Amino acid sequence: MAGEEKKTEDHEIIYDWNFVDSFHNLDKKKFCLLDETLRDGLQSPSVVNPSAEEKFKFILLMESLGIEHVNVGLPGAGDQAFRDILHVAREIKNNKLRIKPACAARTHENDIKPVVEVSQAAGIEIEVMSFIGSSPIRQLAEEWDISRMLEFSRNAITFAVREGLPVTFVTEDTTRSRPDTLYKLFTNAIDCGAARLCLCDTTGHATPDGIRALMRFVMNLMQGLGVNVGVDWHGHNDRGMSLSNSLWALQFGADRIHGTAIGVGERVGNTPMDQLIMNLRLLGAIPPERNLTKLLEYCHYASKILSFPIAKNYPLAGEDAFRTATGVHASAVLKAHEKGDTFLADRVYSGVPAGMFGKFQEIGIGPMSGASNVVHYLQSKGIDPDDEIVSRILARAKTSKRILTDTEIEEAIKRDS
Repeated sequence: MAGEEKKTEDHEIIYDWNFVDSFHNLDKKKFCLLDETLRDGLQSPSVVNPSAEEKFKFILLMESLGIEHVNVGLPGAGDQAFRDILHVAREIKNNKLRIKPACAARTHENDIKPVVEVSQAAGIEIEVMSFIGSSPIRQLAEEWDISRMLEFSRNAITFAVREGLPVTFVTEDTTRSRPDTLYKLFTNAIDCGAARLCLCDTTGHATPDGIRALMRFVMNLMQGLGVNVGVDWHGHNDRGMSLSNSLWALQFGADRIHGTAIGVGERVGNTPMDQLIMNLRLLGAIPPERNLTKLLEYCHYASKILSFPIAKNYPLAGEDAFRTATGVHASAVLKAHEKGDTFLADRVYSGVPAGMFGKFQEIGIGPMSGASNVVHYLQSKGIDPDDEIVSRILARAKTSKRILTDTEIEEAIKRDS
């Protein structure tokens, strides 16, 4: 039987339609990830701001997962933000981490100066992610015209570049912006020395068709200018499409994708970094040798320091992600275990192999369970599954409205014993 890490499309027991007519070749594409949890994630109305020490510990988890970049915040937001970012930047430098810090800033020197100060005080290069709203609706609300926008951008980018910092030019609401405006803003930014462009689905408006059209426009623009700057994708989840949109953006030309832990962020949140990593691994874009067992700790630590609970049905990290109590499903998993085939057991009723991410399939006992559920539970506890005990537990389960707790199962075992 094939080993745990063999690609599913090569395995005789799984026919994978995901690779039948695919064109993305993600396993051959060079890309990187930028974690926005400590910047955009903290804009969620339901999170708390972690301490500087908690933020750095969280960055260590990002490092262990191979995440290459982290946005550590907006130092121009106030004294506390500045102190936290300086602490984190110094810790990244002192601990010789591979992860590279970035800071957000408006297209204004007053916002970029604090980034420069942090960089100089910490002795580490910090990428400036300088943003400006680019959509006509934003222009109307802000009473901006294109000449002022170009001037703001030019002054900000030129200042940051002169200070020796790399710049990513961020157009907020890119997915609702006119091509003539984007052409002028992007050309201006590149001329001023921006190393990257960041395309933002700030309101979660985009669909895959929109992303394809936008990416084609940007790629053609760069080809026409004869330049090759990096392209970021930053997505929000208002339509519930942020994860799939991020994968499409990567396929259509982006080479750095943003995300946040457990999808936290403004309104309904951002692309969930953990689900993005999980899917990139399953698509072959993240190699098997990269250890992703810390991904669950990343999710749960984020939940803890942000005071943001993880839904029970949340993919990978939710309590129910690898738990079943349905008789037919559990029976198939248990039959695979009886064969001694962990590959089969981990996939027969799961599109995500639990073992790949440090978890295992759990079999519960509830009103839709069969005897095999009870037998598996008892054997896992080292208890002889005699018929009488199995019948008692199953009878208790059939009258329950939910999965039995360990205490309830123990009470059923002890009754009349």
